[in-house]
Amino acid sequence: MKKIATKLEGVYIIEPQVFGDQRGYFMETWSTRNFEELGLRYDFVQDNQSYSAQKGILRGIHFQNNPHSQAKLVRVNRGAVMDVAVDLRKGSPTYRQWVAVELSAENKRMLMIPRGFGHGFKTLTEDVEFIYKVDSLYDKACDRGIRFDDPAIGVDWGEVREELLSPKDMSAPLLADSDCNFVYEG
Repeated sequence: MKKIATKLEGVYIIEPQVFGDQRGYFMETWSTRNFEELGLRYDFVQDNQSYSAQKGILRGIHFQNNPHSQAKLVRVNRGAVMDVAVDLRKGSPTYRQWVAVELSAENKRMLMIPRGFGHGFKTLTEDVEFIYKVDSLYDKACDRGIRFDDPAIGVDWGEVREELLSPKDMSAPLLADSDCNFVYEG
């Protein structure tokens, strides 16, 4: 596995080693040993999967507040997405900055997103299967979101069709109006 730094400290692109031949391929998508060798230590406790039928579906920007914040290891099993991580830690040198990475079944890349970051994605193809691991169980009371189009963050999603957004994402508050409780700890 290969770890590639992004402009956001702690957010990494992970490129797995892929073994292929005329029959297909094999790769490890998670190995405690391999991640620890990369300096990444996570105890994942839940796997999630979403399916998006149409191109242009936007999901996010989502997170769970403390004390149940989540680190995520995200990847695409079918199709392609523009995956976005946003630094939501007050006091961070990269507060409100974001990074976008194309994840696809073809490139097999994954994105490691630590606690304190919001997450969202937009489908670039039809028929997308999105899979992710989290290191804290889902907690409805801590489940939060902020507006995908918050001007203080300025994610460039390209064209967004409102009919492809969930009511929850359409009604999410701006970051300034949210109760996001992440604080940068240096």
